Amino acid sequence: MATALERLKAAVAMKATRRSITLPNGDEFEFYSKPVTLAQRARAQKTAGNDNPTDFALQLLVMLAQDENGQKLFGPGDVAELRNELPASVVEGLMLQLLQDAEPEESDEALDMKSDKGAAKQRQSAAG
Repeated sequence: MATALERLKAAVAMKATRRSITLPNGDEFEFYSKPVTLAQRARAQKTAGNDNPTDFALQLLVMLAQDENGQKLFGPGDVAELRNELPASVVEGLMLQLLQDAEPEESDEALDMKSDKGAAKQRQSAAG
């Protein structure tokens, strides 16, 4: 018989899902992220250094946003530029997408980060 922890782990998908926002010029910006764990939340809160929810979400964005191949999109040095050189609406849109639970349609587009680049591109092409 499975333990409670085993049942919980089996019931959730910890694969990266596709997220996207529409940019002011009409282009779509897509990224992938896995569900946020409690440890990641705590690390983002500590890195933010305060209780400001925007600072917290910005740290999560930098930590978790990935491209289709599982490579990080942003580094710690990008925080100042994200904060100061982009419209708040764009950065807030990215942060909101990251914090939202994956919708059922997005679950079908879950990206297996262990696959090779070719398989990842095939899945993306098939999905969209």
